[in-house]
Order: sequence, then structure tokens, then C-alpha cells
Amino acid sequence: MSDLTFPAGFLWGGALAANQAEGGYREGGKGLTTVDMIPHGAARMPVKLGLEKRFSLRDDEYYPSHEAIDFYHRYKEDIALMAEMGFTVFRTSIAWSRLFPRGDEPQPNAEGIAFYRSLFEECKKYGIEPLVTLCHFDVPMHLVVEYGSWRNRKMVDFFARYARTCFEAFDGLVKYWLTFNEINILLHSPFSGAGLVFEEGENQHQVKYQAAHHELVASALATRIAHEVNPANQVGCMLAGGNFYPWSCKPEDVWAALEKDRENLFFIDVQARGAYPAYAARLFREKGVTLEMADQDAEILKHSVDFVSFSYYASRCASAEMNEQNSSAANVVKSLTNPHIKRSDWGWGIDPLGLRITMNMMYDRYQKPLFLVENGLGAQDKVEADGSINDDYRISYLREHIRAMAQAIDDGVPVMGYTTWGCIDLVAASTGEMSKRYGFVYVDRDDLGRGSLARSRKKSFWWYKKVIASNGRDLGA
Repeated sequence: MSDLTFPAGFLWGGALAANQAEGGYREGGKGLTTVDMIPHGAARMPVKLGLEKRFSLRDDEYYPSHEAIDFYHRYKEDIALMAEMGFTVFRTSIAWSRLFPRGDEPQPNAEGIAFYRSLFEECKKYGIEPLVTLCHFDVPMHLVVEYGSWRNRKMVDFFARYARTCFEAFDGLVKYWLTFNEINILLHSPFSGAGLVFEEGENQHQVKYQAAHHELVASALATRIAHEVNPANQVGCMLAGGNFYPWSCKPEDVWAALEKDRENLFFIDVQARGAYPAYAARLFREKGVTLEMADQDAEILKHSVDFVSFSYYASRCASAEMNEQNSSAANVVKSLTNPHIKRSDWGWGIDPLGLRITMNMMYDRYQKPLFLVENGLGAQDKVEADGSINDDYRISYLREHIRAMAQAIDDGVPVMGYTTWGCIDLVAASTGEMSKRYGFVYVDRDDLGRGSLARSRKKSFWWYKKVIASNGRDLGA
């Protein structure tokens, strides 16, 4: 038993995203979405980065999101497994194009609303609080083709209508909301992050930051609407977290790390503080960015979030000499390889202390409760002859990160809860692989979509059940 404690009422659970789990990509009236256009294989990264335009599907490619792990048909079975582990919170997302297939309709798709009502009611049946992301790397393709996605100001109104629909349709079922998942990934993976595709010769910084402004205004509007619909609603922003360490104590490296941190925190600075940070003026000037802002935008942005949520998988390293050749290709957020920490099978640094550092920094900066909504280890799992899966490496990773989170709480950081990423194996957003597994529950599915989709419990399933039952005190194997 650990001497570290978690507060009473701490929310324990897991997380997934509609686009990586649901499948049923044209069922129930759902429209095509950005992730449906991202193939498995060599073309995946150019499409994700917005460098290769994909406005139609191809017969010669495999699209992992189209069936994913079939959560759309199996959610009752999957939620029962979560309840067996003792989840008190389940983070998922709503696929925008299930409610508004094209994105710009005046009225929502009733079938889509019925699906999510049933999903959230199933959670409530087991005493599980849904934590719901409105936009998790998921833009209706019609909005991309017709309007240029978030580069267009009209998106703010479309998103506000969608958000209001969600808050009203699921009032009484959902009280914890997130606006945009890992909003800072817009800068690093523009198509998967925000549906952006670039034209030859245009200033990509201008496009990305203008799109970011529209998302920030939309997020603030959604926050205001959520509080209008029900003052008990709590709305958070969501950051792809992880501090940048200076490569050395050379002042230029320290400055490079600070700038890299600001690049990622820029969005949360606006969402948590209600205004653009002072450093934005120089940032925009140096990148040749001139934001178009409506007269009311500054007032709208004042509707700041109630809490700050974030993902944490790894810390990062930066130096003044960073370039494409010396930075890791393991993640869209580029980093130098830290020689002082171990790495996962996919090259991501394993750094539990980095979580404590990140959490202290974020609370020092924002003074709002934190919610760790993604944390996990992508690894290859082996199914033994007897069907068991002994994922001790995953248990070790999660144990050390839970300890670090407890230490941050002991440091005085208020933390609402913890949802591990990919509580059930799902399609990896970065690579499109099923073999990059995160879950406590194994899904029989391979990288090319073959397999029965049958679910089975890993060793970590039973371990996490004990963690939850003890409110984080029992972290033993």
C-alpha cells in the first residue's frame, strides 16, 4: 500500500475518442469526417499534416476509422467492462458529423442524438460520469470542402450550434465537458487537428493561427453556452501536455525550451486566462501573422474554462540547434532524444517525474483545477497460449505516473481525476495501428483490420481495478 493519498471523490477511469473507437462511419446518418479520409500506410502523415489533399476516399487504401473497434455497436459490452474495473468517469467524444452530418445543417440528426443518449444512459446505469469532448480531431468533411474548415469564420457559428445542441440534448446526463482535444496539435498536425489543407505558397502560420483564433472564440462561446444551459456544467480546455527541458544549461537552449513551451501553452493561456498572452504580439509579428478579429471577440474570449485538462505521455527536449535532422520522428511534436530516460517501443520518452513537473507548472500558471485525461503506454502485447496477456510494462508505466500525480497533489495541485488513454485497445491516432495498444482490454484486431473484435481482459485490467477500489493507495502488481 502507498502512503500517497488521493482526495475523496477523485474520479478514476479511462478515455477513448469516437474517431478511434466507434467505427460505423456511415451508419445512423453519420457524415464523413476528416479522420475518415486518413489512410493507414505511407500516405498517412502527408494527409495528417495537410500537405496532401484528400477530399475523397480511394479504393486501394485501408482507412482504420471506418470500423475501428466497433464501439458503435459494442458500447454496452465495453461500458460493462469499465464498470467491472470500477470506473467512476469515462471520457469519450461526440462525433460532430453524427449530430450534424454536413456540419452546417439548421437541425441535428435525431439518430445521432439517440445514440449518444443511450451511451450516456448506459454510463449512468453503472454510476459512471461521462466526460465528453465536443471536438476530438473530428471535423465534418463538408465543412472542410465547402468552407476551408477552421480558416473560415463561419465555423464559429456552426460549432456554437453544435455545442448548444449537445448541452441541451444531454442535459442531466453529462456535466463534465471539454471543447477541443489537444488544441495545440493544430500547429503540428493541421489536417487531423483542425481540418486544414494548405495551398501552394501560402503562409501556413497565418492559416494556422487564424484557424486557432476561430477555435478559441468557438471554445469560449461554447463555455458561455454551457453555463447558460445549466450553471452546474463544468467546461475544460485540453492540452497535449509535457514540458520541454533545455538540452543544456546554455542560455540559448533554456530560451529555446521556454519558446517551445509557450508554443504549446499559447492556446491554454487564452482559454484559461480569457485573453491573448503578452508574448503573442511578437510571435505573430515574427511569423508574419495578422489576425482578423471581430469586434466582440475580446469580450467572448473572457469566458474562460472552469478547469484545465491535458494529456501526458512524455516530456520533451529542445535546443537552439534543433532541426529536422536531429529531432525525433516518433511524435508530431518534435523533440530531441533525452539520454537520461527510457523510451517506449514507439520512441516516446518515459518520464513520470516529468508529469509532476508539468502539473506543478500548469497549476502555477493557471490556478485552476487540473484533470489528467490521457496517460498511457503504447506497446505491443502478446497473447499467450492460455489467452492471458501479461502487460507488466503497462502496469509499471501507469503505477509510476499515478505516483507522480499523487506527489503533485501533495505539492498542492488540485486534481479532479485521471482517465488513462485507450482503456480499451483502439486505433492509434499517430500511426493508424492497432498493434500500438494502450488498453486494459485487448481487442482482437490487427493493423489491416483483420480479427474477430473479441474483447479480453489483460493483467492490467485486474491491477487497475485494485487501484480504483483503493482510491490509488494500492499500486502493487
